[in-house]
Amino acid sequence: MRVWRTAAAILAGLAIGGCATTGSPAKPAPSAQASKDKAPPPKPLAKGLDPAASANPFPSTYKPLPSRPTAIVGASAFTGTGELVENATILIKDGKVEQVAAGLAAPAGYDTVDAHGKWVTPGLIDAHSHLGVYASPEVWANSDGNELTDPVTPQVWAEHSVWPQDPQFDTARIGGVTTILVLPGSGNLIGGRGVVLRNVPSRTVQGMKFPDAPYVLKMACGENPKRVYGSKGRAPSTRMGNVAGYRAAWINAADYQRKWDDYRAKIGRGDKADPPKRDLALDTLVGVLKGEILVENHCYRADEMAQMIDISKEFGYHITAFHHAVEAYKIADLLAANGTCVATWANWWGGKMEMYDGIEANAALVDAAKGGCAIIKSDDPDLIQRLNQEAAEALAAGRAAGLQITEAQAIKWITANPAKALGISAQTGSLEPGKRADVVIWDHDPFSIYARTERVYVDGAVAYDRHDARYQPRSDFDLGQPGEGVR
Repeated sequence: MRVWRTAAAILAGLAIGGCATTGSPAKPAPSAQASKDKAPPPKPLAKGLDPAASANPFPSTYKPLPSRPTAIVGASAFTGTGELVENATILIKDGKVEQVAAGLAAPAGYDTVDAHGKWVTPGLIDAHSHLGVYASPEVWANSDGNELTDPVTPQVWAEHSVWPQDPQFDTARIGGVTTILVLPGSGNLIGGRGVVLRNVPSRTVQGMKFPDAPYVLKMACGENPKRVYGSKGRAPSTRMGNVAGYRAAWINAADYQRKWDDYRAKIGRGDKADPPKRDLALDTLVGVLKGEILVENHCYRADEMAQMIDISKEFGYHITAFHHAVEAYKIADLLAANGTCVATWANWWGGKMEMYDGIEANAALVDAAKGGCAIIKSDDPDLIQRLNQEAAEALAAGRAAGLQITEAQAIKWITANPAKALGISAQTGSLEPGKRADVVIWDHDPFSIYARTERVYVDGAVAYDRHDARYQPRSDFDLGQPGEGVR
């Protein structure tokens, strides 16, 4: 027993002594190989080579025209919210809508505009235009809307073709249009980025760019791409070739995004990594996959729209709106269920085979579906001056088909709904407090064939006045040309 007690005491002493003298076990020294493999801090990529650092290389320089506090008094006001306010006063201050209410007195210090017997609407928004990229005069030198060198060209941006002096911007403003989506043409499967513009005179396209409006991607189905490239003996030459082309493009985009994600993850861990080579086309497509760029899809036939929705689900993006979409009435419920708007006309029919099932009530039937989003757009420099009349045709056709649609509801087709499809509804498209004061005064009900604009406000500033030559801007190019360039 004594031997065991002595041994235990010795062992205990050794243990206590060890704890007192050595503490925690020492970490092994790093090997020479581990030191060699440790990456130095990564150098920033050269300017222009990192897509995340160049998301907006052509920023808006738009500055609103000077405005004054204004009270438009006594009007019949379509607010763009589905409401008609009679004897309305619209208060404008600091370029914003301040208040809309019936019978409201003009505050002291406000310019008062007598609008008794007149109508007021939000500024009209054209969700599909080619102004500036197919400028007037219509000659080859001004034809810059279709980059027909490859069926997939997401690397091109419409704003790099926009000519701000296009006289058609002025005539559109006379028609009450205050905001315009300018798109590339529809000759390609993927035609490039579109840009949202404020319809104001400017020396540069940056001076017209709508601040904080998202970019859009123009895509096209059907006859156009297969005709353009089939005639060149190239793919696609069929509708099935079209679909294969879209899918290949989205596969490339997803792979490109994966490479950048892998690179950033390695750098974040301190590992060595070489960045992928930047690709402007794939930058745009990745922007769509991330939900940063909206998809505006030219497509006429109902079956093709359904197929495009399937493709969008396969690759995880959303189609914001189908354009032209003359057969949308056939699948109005499907489009509404997918949160996809329809930008169409009333009476464009028969120009090619895929247009043959177009009907005048198309927009009204889309609107009638639960959650439907109908838009009347131009795609034409003349029609953009008369969007209100095109909406009136669609309204009349819908009523003839038995639909109960008010004018207050139909005005949304050229105001609030296009704002939604362009991602700018928080800023414009309706006469609500805090929104941009884009306002039109009409001399008749805007759904009348006789209606003309009397005054157009952009951000609360007078941008056009039919009775005051000071507010009838003309393009530099248009000066000295015969005719007045009005409606």
